[in-house]
Amino acid sequence: MSHRVCPWWLGYFLASPIRRWMMKPQDVIGPYVRPGLTVLEPGPGMGFFTLPLAQLVGKSGRVIAIDVQPKMIDSLKQRAQKAELLDRIDARTSTATSLGVDDAQGTVDLTLAFAMVHELPDGHPFFREVADASKPGALLLIAEPAGHVKPDKFDAEVREAQAAGFTVVDRPAIKRSQAVLMRKTAK
Repeated sequence: MSHRVCPWWLGYFLASPIRRWMMKPQDVIGPYVRPGLTVLEPGPGMGFFTLPLAQLVGKSGRVIAIDVQPKMIDSLKQRAQKAELLDRIDARTSTATSLGVDDAQGTVDLTLAFAMVHELPDGHPFFREVADASKPGALLLIAEPAGHVKPDKFDAEVREAQAAGFTVVDRPAIKRSQAVLMRKTAK
């Protein structure tokens, strides 16, 4: 499988009301998010999950949304500003080799990696950075599109996360996705 990033212009479809009709973001993330949490969202696109995450973490929480594509982050910021949620969102661009979250070491309560790990050439560095940013006991929700990501590739992603210090706690059902909920073990 090639490791290509979703084109920025596809972000408009991914953030559309049609997608929200097919998959309600709150149904996916609601069980894991509460006010005051810090959520890391790599590959947020134009904010399909980011805005609901910002609503759920409330004024005392924050969402760190990181994308390699500046156009995705610019659009996300515009949507967040319009929704009056920008003050809860730390929207950043990253490099192809690093999330750039050294300043968030040990602060993240939940990482949402939705339909993005398969775009990475190597998941090991990604999961190490997520583990470093995560508090002990923090959750990691990985979901990949079924059909697009084969079960053996998804299983390999889970093993990479395990190698970084996460353990499987659940296999939540998410429409048209393979998903796993993991917890960071204490160091």
